[in-house]
Amino acid sequence: MAGVLIPLAHGCEEIEAVTVIDILRRAGIEVITAGLTDGPVRASRGTVLVPDATLDAALNHDYDMIVLPGGMPGSEHLQNDSRIIALLQRMASAGKYLAAICAAPMALHAAGLLQDKHATSFPGVLDRLPGSHLYLNDAVVVDGKIVTSRGPGTAMDFALTLVELLAGPARRKAVEEPLQRPA
Repeated sequence: MAGVLIPLAHGCEEIEAVTVIDILRRAGIEVITAGLTDGPVRASRGTVLVPDATLDAALNHDYDMIVLPGGMPGSEHLQNDSRIIALLQRMASAGKYLAAICAAPMALHAAGLLQDKHATSFPGVLDRLPGSHLYLNDAVVVDGKIVTSRGPGTAMDFALTLVELLAGPARRKAVEEPLQRPA
């Protein structure tokens, strides 16, 4: 079974965090949520999320993917956390999946992982950062092992793409059909 780490920072976007957690768990993928600090995390709209573990404890395990929820100031907390940057770089070196939505791709940028990669983000985030990443306006962008997405409205498509990458198209279809998404 694939394992996914989802770090939760104060000020994260709750739609993005909860949608990804829910969809991945529906697919039978092991998801560990980890708070950057001890205790509950207050998301950007005031929703309180209770992580499974602290980031320090979660770092003792290996994962197939890390998913960074966006939101502000949550994305800034991720980008400024040296543990997150080091983990992203280690996972990239090991050929693991890195995924980020909304403003969170700025952590991938800070880790130096978007060089010559196609990526997207919330408007005004990646498209304003210097570097040689190739910015796209698509809802979800997959370039090798890096997956990025635009924001809360694309969270479901983002999460289903992650299911497909980790568990295959048949598993994605099995998860997506009961959701009753419009065609």
